[in-house]
Amino acid sequence: MNTMEERLWSYIDGTCTEAERRAVEQLIAGDTAWRSQYDELMSFELQLSKMDLDEPSMGFTYKVMETIRTDYAQTPLKATINPRIIRGIAAFFVLTILALVVFMFVTVPVSHANVSATLPEHLKLPKGFDLSIVKNYVSGSVLLKVFFIVDGILALFLADAWMRRKRQQKQALRP
Repeated sequence: MNTMEERLWSYIDGTCTEAERRAVEQLIAGDTAWRSQYDELMSFELQLSKMDLDEPSMGFTYKVMETIRTDYAQTPLKATINPRIIRGIAAFFVLTILALVVFMFVTVPVSHANVSATLPEHLKLPKGFDLSIVKNYVSGSVLLKVFFIVDGILALFLADAWMRRKRQQKQALRP
């Protein structure tokens, strides 16, 4: 396009400034080349305004929407359950059961004489076997310290995961 066409289109569209509009009006009034180009562009603009816009039929829109709907329905629903969560829950229960079993064996008074009298010969405990020693390691203060250590480690894992997620979100937002 040349500058005459560009200026005339901006005049016709109304996107030119007031000074440009006055200058183009003077050129149209004074110059026959500008006037003929203006008349040609105006007739083209009139033809464009009279044309009907093509729209797809309602059947086409319906078919497209049905295709999208069936494609979406055919995709299998993915389970939102994370296998790590299931393993974590299972590990919690296994550890709880093991802790209860250990606690039961520690708190039940078992001595060599008591057990040996009730057990058959092939299941008897050895002579120096005594579970009362384990009671020293499973006292309230030791369990409390272990509890706080495990909680501290879990808090560090949680903080690490949270900071990694924040860092990944920041990197995803960067261009």
